Amino acid sequence: MRIVRYLKNSKIAVVLIVCLLIVQAFTDLALPNYTSQIVDVGIQQSGVEHAATEEMTARTHDLVAMMLPEGDEKTFDAAYAKTDQGTYKLNAQGEKEQAELDRMVSLPLVAIHYSHQVPDLDLDQALQAYQAGAVQKQQILDMLDKAKEQMGDMGDSIVDQQAISAARAEYEQLGYNLSDIQMRYLVRIGLTMLGLAALGMAVAILVGFLASRTAAKVGATLRAKLFRRVVSFSDAEVQSFSAASLITRGTNDVQLIQMVTVMLLRMVLYSPILAIGGIIMVSRTNLAMSWIIVLAVVVIGILIVVLMKVAMPKFKIMQKLIDRVNLVSREMLTGLPVIRAFDRQPFEEQRFDEASTRLMKTQLFTNRVMTFMMPLMMLIMNGVSVLIVWVGGGYIDNGTIQTGDLIAFITYAMVIIMSFLMIGMISIMLPRADVAAQRVNEVLEKQPTICDPAPETARDAELAGRTGGARIVFDDVSFKYGDSKECVLENLDFACEPGQTTAIIGSTGSGKSTVVKLIERFYDVTCGSITVDGVDVRDVSQEALRAQLGYVPQKAFLFSGTIQSNIAYSDEGMPEERVELAAQVAQASDFIASKPEGLDAEVSQGGTNVSGGQRQRLAIARALATEARAYLFDDSFSALDYKTDAALRQELHTRLGGKTVVIVAQRISTILHADKIVVLDDGRIVGQGTHGELMESCEEYREIAMSQLSAEELNGGDAA
Repeated sequence: MRIVRYLKNSKIAVVLIVCLLIVQAFTDLALPNYTSQIVDVGIQQSGVEHAATEEMTARTHDLVAMMLPEGDEKTFDAAYAKTDQGTYKLNAQGEKEQAELDRMVSLPLVAIHYSHQVPDLDLDQALQAYQAGAVQKQQILDMLDKAKEQMGDMGDSIVDQQAISAARAEYEQLGYNLSDIQMRYLVRIGLTMLGLAALGMAVAILVGFLASRTAAKVGATLRAKLFRRVVSFSDAEVQSFSAASLITRGTNDVQLIQMVTVMLLRMVLYSPILAIGGIIMVSRTNLAMSWIIVLAVVVIGILIVVLMKVAMPKFKIMQKLIDRVNLVSREMLTGLPVIRAFDRQPFEEQRFDEASTRLMKTQLFTNRVMTFMMPLMMLIMNGVSVLIVWVGGGYIDNGTIQTGDLIAFITYAMVIIMSFLMIGMISIMLPRADVAAQRVNEVLEKQPTICDPAPETARDAELAGRTGGARIVFDDVSFKYGDSKECVLENLDFACEPGQTTAIIGSTGSGKSTVVKLIERFYDVTCGSITVDGVDVRDVSQEALRAQLGYVPQKAFLFSGTIQSNIAYSDEGMPEERVELAAQVAQASDFIASKPEGLDAEVSQGGTNVSGGQRQRLAIARALATEARAYLFDDSFSALDYKTDAALRQELHTRLGGKTVVIVAQRISTILHADKIVVLDDGRIVGQGTHGELMESCEEYREIAMSQLSAEELNGGDAA
């Protein structure tokens, strides 16, 4: 099972929990035995535990010694010491051999106690003859066997019970207060039970603490692994799972694994320990009724198998339905303005209701199936109790067992059945948790398509420490997404020189943004190579490569925090002067100054509390604040007005004179003064050169330019 593998780093905690569970099982299983002793010994036997009494009269001592075989008589004589009052008291050696003494004296005590009921049996006369040597030991033993035959066919348990009655009579004859004996016994057993209960409670609390801590550690470790793995994913891996599914796996699935891990450590491990202990205790109590427990366990097993067969298919699809609900919810929340603009609330409500209803029906089905378990289990438990009482009543009537033994047997039977019940209840949850673990493992086992080279072969040192612009070269580059047969880019050959601005333009879907993503190595080229200062981007680590690049994505995204934290995202300790300079170059100083908090103004998640143009300028400032050698602008000026666009380009030209600048743009006005313009059409380069050169040589460029600007603007230069 996958969940068990997550515990391999917590072996010490698991071993400690198992040891504590054994202690807890010992306390739980000991209590019914003590309850039985309270009934049998404390109440029925008035607290008298042993047939071999602590003190005997001289007559009883001599009669018992007379009726014992030679070897037993020596042991018996050594166990008792004569007192000044003429009685015999149990000594230290006798206390050590208490169980053996009980076995020896039971039948003689019964014979002494019932001698008046047997005709022609005068024990006192027999004792005198034995002491005078007129009667031999063997004759006495034969007489005892004959007396036993006359007393009837008595089982050993009845002999033991009658021996206790004889011991009580002996105590009464000596003047002992049986009420005091009974109370001392009850207090002692009661205190023992309280101690065991307290120990069990302390152990249960400690087990709960360790189990919760271990499960929390498993959950935290899984979340950390998932985070590190997802962060290493390229866009292709994220899209293969979907963002909604990754969120579900990192939250709902991990939470389910954590919850089941607690139950695994507290209940699944405890149940077999308790069941085995219960079976051992039952075997010590009475094996004659064990068939009842076997019958109950078989019925419970059949019930669990049937329920699992019915519910299991639904458990397997439940997590996917949760993914679907999260996906629809995420789309609705993200696209809420669009939904309202097109008045599609009823449609989206119906879509969400459909996803939610499917999940609800699945959960209701599984819950309804599970609701049958507890009533049926209680029916089985109550039926077993009735059967035990019915069968046990006959055994009590026959003298095979005592009332306390029956009570203990019922308790142990319930313990065993409850253990299998707990296993059954957990077995319903384990498959669902196993599905969750499988989904988590799918993410953890997914290998990123973009990987760093081995440290010994990486060429990071060739880029480290360089200053000035970076020369970026596309050498016969082709690229296609995943298993697609059609290439998005084909045979691209061009270079982005240091100190120059290279612009990329083309119609929608021509692959402009993909060019920038290939430089950043969000994807790897299918054919050809991309080099930075002559080093293939695949031969350096992603960290070393991206340290050379400042990137502004097509969709400007801001993180929750402040304006300063967003601009200084690459370095939390960035000097404020550098943040202000980046904001000035990005033409963001004015709107920052207009806010009372300035750079400390709050930014909501995604930058939803600033306009599109402000968000874009902050994203540009974030890239400019880095110490990059090349800056990549992926259609990053689309939300700027012409005046701000022109001012920003002028600042970039002034401040980034020695750096490499790559601009992907839709507007001709943005790239008119670029040193090189690369024109893409359907993934191919159809023209390279300056604005003027392309106006003469490239029909596609000329069409784009004339569709946006007038002839005067094209000839005059800047359209701002």
